[in-house]
Amino acid sequence: MRARRLLVIALVVAAAASVVARRSLPVSRRVPRVQPPLAAKLPARLPVGAPRVALVRKADRVLGLYLDGRLAGAYPIALGPRPKGHKQREGDGRTPEGDYYVCTRNPSSSFHLFLGLSYPNARDAAAGRRAGLITGQQYRAITSAIATHRQPPWDTPLGGEIGIHGDGSSPDWTLGCIAQENEHIEALWGMLKVGDPVVIEP
Repeated sequence: MRARRLLVIALVVAAAASVVARRSLPVSRRVPRVQPPLAAKLPARLPVGAPRVALVRKADRVLGLYLDGRLAGAYPIALGPRPKGHKQREGDGRTPEGDYYVCTRNPSSSFHLFLGLSYPNARDAAAGRRAGLITGQQYRAITSAIATHRQPPWDTPLGGEIGIHGDGSSPDWTLGCIAQENEHIEALWGMLKVGDPVVIEP
């Protein structure tokens, strides 16, 4: 009986040590790596000098996390019901394309974790103004927020509340957000800060 107890204690201690060891590893090593169709170097169009950058390639359904210009991880993603084309208005089911940044973080999201993105940006606001979708006041509110690196208004006809979140990467199921497996959004959550660039390509 004593030998059995000692064996159980040894197994518990070993399991605890294993958990501690895993938690001490860098996030990019703890999370399963996915072989991406991305080059292992920072593409030229990403912001120069940014220590942390997320690159989304919609057609390839992949998100690459770059740290100091080097690819640290690449993860599968899911998009909305109309993944092709740039988001133009509320309810169109599309994911925006262009240069954005993390503008908010929600640890209590219904979708595990949520990194809000700065859609609509100034380009989106200009296009929306030309199309008559937003007022001059709404245009100025959006561009002012972007100029000061804040969260833009999410309650205009252009839509909003676009972000990166968890709850699964397949198949396409969001309303325009970028969805990941929970363990992968946890990796991004531990790395990306408010203000970090997020580049979304077609």
